[in-house]
Amino acid sequence: MGFRTDRQRVHGLGTSHTGAHHWWSQRLTAVGMLILVPFFLFPFVRALGTDFETVREIYGHPFNAVVAMLTLAVGFLHLQQGLQVVIEDYVHDKPVLVAMLVANVVLCAAFAMTGIFAVAKIAFA
Repeated sequence: MGFRTDRQRVHGLGTSHTGAHHWWSQRLTAVGMLILVPFFLFPFVRALGTDFETVREIYGHPFNAVVAMLTLAVGFLHLQQGLQVVIEDYVHDKPVLVAMLVANVVLCAAFAMTGIFAVAKIAFA
């Protein structure tokens, strides 16, 4: 029988202190999206339905290209973090959980890089 306080008994149990970082990171990407999306939408809506030369002219402007690339990067990071939470909450089989988490990271990164490459190709064409 030990004479340990309640705090001593639970010390080391519970979270691994990564939940707060993930929570803050997801909130920061959400705020980033709130700032970036309006700046992304104005040139994007202007480019809808136009020919390729007009799109090149719009995204040839460095501000529009950088905002589009940042929106894609932050948006897919936010998506990856949100899907991670859903996967961790609802998938209980360990091998499936690991496979889905890896696929989540790989696919979100691949889609983000593809979008950023497409914007860069249009901007520098």
